[in-house]
Amino acid sequence: MGFSQLINWPLSFVAAIFTMFLLAVPLPAPTLKTGIKFVLALVLPAYAGMFLLVPILEHARWAGILLVVLALFGSFYYSARGGSPVMGMFMTLGITMVVTVGSVSADVMLLIVNGIAVGAAAGITFVAVVHALLPDLPPPHNTGAGKKPSPPAKPSSLAARRNAMRSLTVVMPLVIIFLFISSSTSYVVVMIKVASMGQQASAQVSRAMGREQLESTLWGGLGAIIAFHVMSIWSSLLMFCLIIALACLVYGKRIFQGAGMNPKGGMWSYALLTMIIVLTPAVTSTEGDVAAAFYARLLLFVIIAIYGTISVAIFDAFWPARRSDL
Repeated sequence: MGFSQLINWPLSFVAAIFTMFLLAVPLPAPTLKTGIKFVLALVLPAYAGMFLLVPILEHARWAGILLVVLALFGSFYYSARGGSPVMGMFMTLGITMVVTVGSVSADVMLLIVNGIAVGAAAGITFVAVVHALLPDLPPPHNTGAGKKPSPPAKPSSLAARRNAMRSLTVVMPLVIIFLFISSSTSYVVVMIKVASMGQQASAQVSRAMGREQLESTLWGGLGAIIAFHVMSIWSSLLMFCLIIALACLVYGKRIFQGAGMNPKGGMWSYALLTMIIVLTPAVTSTEGDVAAAFYARLLLFVIIAIYGTISVAIFDAFWPARRSDL
């Protein structure tokens, strides 16, 4: 976060978000090939959409919306079928940015995509540095941990299609709303939350999904409120970085359990994500009533979380999961 604020790229704080998101999943240290794949998963949908989808959205809007539906379903199906949640998140974010920003201004879209691509590359670089400084602990010798654990079974094709459709049902109405808002360039941060909410809704177990969406927003919002008021007492880059560091320690302890994820680790990682994307624009803004903008953004996130909870419940009521898929 300190590096991003000193460099001050457009939306530079997304470097910290990508770093957090990568570290919140128990993945091995990223190689150069893996890092390039992550960045391409983010920027290729954005660049392709900017040059292919945006003209269609301008001249044949409903045909463009249909293509966006297909693209989002593909990204959600990739995650629901057992693909990398990080790759799925990056692809979803790239697609939603095209709709909400590229349809308003191609020049602004190019500036934002370039900034986010640099932020993603910086985030992956910092993840590699962290793995070098703090490598994974060796497994215990007395547990037979030398054996490579068998990978989890992939969801069935039918279950993956259902989960992908549930994510699409949650995210697509919000994407359409932002598409028709003329000032949607100001909602890039909100689209990060919407993209993460779609990845949450593509999880295999659906019963607790709506509750986790609401809990992650509430816990993240609570952390953002506390941090915002502390920053109002002493506003400095040092204090901001210390607050983010403390938040990572508090939330991070609840994300992991041993070498793996806590059963509710996903909820806590999205809570930390929510805190960062609610707090950082307010802290770094110097225009208008910062406090009013902060609470307005937080209220919008709560409304989106409530909407996501209700939409997941309605979807599950009309299309319940088979017992074998739970």
